[in-house]
Amino acid sequence: MKLFYHRFILFIIILYCAGNFPGCTGTKTETANYEYTNIRRSTLERTVTASGTINPVAIVKVIPRMSGKVEKVFVNDNDTVKAGDILAELNTDVLRLKRSQQLATVRKARANYELQLMNYSGQETLAQRNLISEYELKSSLTSLENLAAELEVAETNLLVLETEINQYAYITSPINGIVLDRNINVGDTVVDSGNSSIFTLAENLSEMQITASVGELDVVSIHRGQTVRFTLESLPGRRFNGTVDNVKMTPVVTSNVVTYTVIISADNQDGLLFPGMTCAVNFVVQQSENVLVVANAALRYQPSGLSADHIEEMEFIASLANMDESQQQSAIEARLQTLTDRGASQNSSSGLVGLLTGARSRPAPLPPSGGGRRVAVVYRNIWYLNNEGKLEVIQVQTGISTSSLTEIISSQDLEGKQVIARERL
Repeated sequence: MKLFYHRFILFIIILYCAGNFPGCTGTKTETANYEYTNIRRSTLERTVTASGTINPVAIVKVIPRMSGKVEKVFVNDNDTVKAGDILAELNTDVLRLKRSQQLATVRKARANYELQLMNYSGQETLAQRNLISEYELKSSLTSLENLAAELEVAETNLLVLETEINQYAYITSPINGIVLDRNINVGDTVVDSGNSSIFTLAENLSEMQITASVGELDVVSIHRGQTVRFTLESLPGRRFNGTVDNVKMTPVVTSNVVTYTVIISADNQDGLLFPGMTCAVNFVVQQSENVLVVANAALRYQPSGLSADHIEEMEFIASLANMDESQQQSAIEARLQTLTDRGASQNSSSGLVGLLTGARSRPAPLPPSGGGRRVAVVYRNIWYLNNEGKLEVIQVQTGISTSSLTEIISSQDLEGKQVIARERL
């Protein structure tokens, strides 16, 4: 009996939806002037937008290891160099004079040492015959060791000068790469300050990296290996591709705004990407290919010529198409109970389901591996005119959304269907 009752109620609703009862869903509006859009297939993406700066993958700053006047410069900006190539040469005239002076110091130190060595050898012979005291022998040994240390210092200083003349005066490239920046000219004086670079080299410009700043709300959507697209103001209409290489966990706080640095690798075989260029970066968070899409305006549209009760009635009837039989029975019983509690009559102006409130979120059928837990599915309304020119509504699930289009999911074949986007004033 109960099953018969449920089927009877469903039959009544089906007849009502089909327009066999007064006040059914379709409403003919001859005066309304609509703008339409069509449901079609397309590829949609959800992206995270950021700004970034293009840099070479590896940058090497060449710093002089000695001070001096620039005698020669052998390279210019954008020149290709190999490891060991001489980039510039410093004047060594003063160093050569110092070397001559240091050579004399070494000869003097060596002569004093050799003289003291002979003296100590004689002192050892006298000590063996007990002709001198142990203190005198020890003093002679100490003098010998001091002169040996002075000779070693003098030879070391000479070696430093030789290294500066033969190596440090010639500034060489530490890598195979290209000269990005030359900061010296012939006649300049460079200082071995430890932080003043005279050349900036890039190891390879065929591979570049982008340093992008991503806000704390969006960084959770970024991961290594993620597809990235970016554009340049200097090349409008041209789109480049890249891949997320690293997400740095250290936050950057500027004016109480927290951002994180994301490193993106990008190919530059055609040489269009220059170091220092700024770019607009789009991280592809989610992508759906060949899906049904509709203009966002169609999802926002609501008829102005219908009452709120009438719209709710039509939405509820449309919602039944997204339920299985048991859900339909539960929904109908709940609405009938609502009618009974409120004392509504069948002759009310809104019809049988005039007081039914169509919830926008309803439990969907359990997934195969759902573990017994229902998930909420959000439905949106799309309005259209049927063959008789009457307003009707269908409810669809929504997926990825962009600024103009939204993915829709429906059990009905909606491809190519003309729907209402807005009303003309």
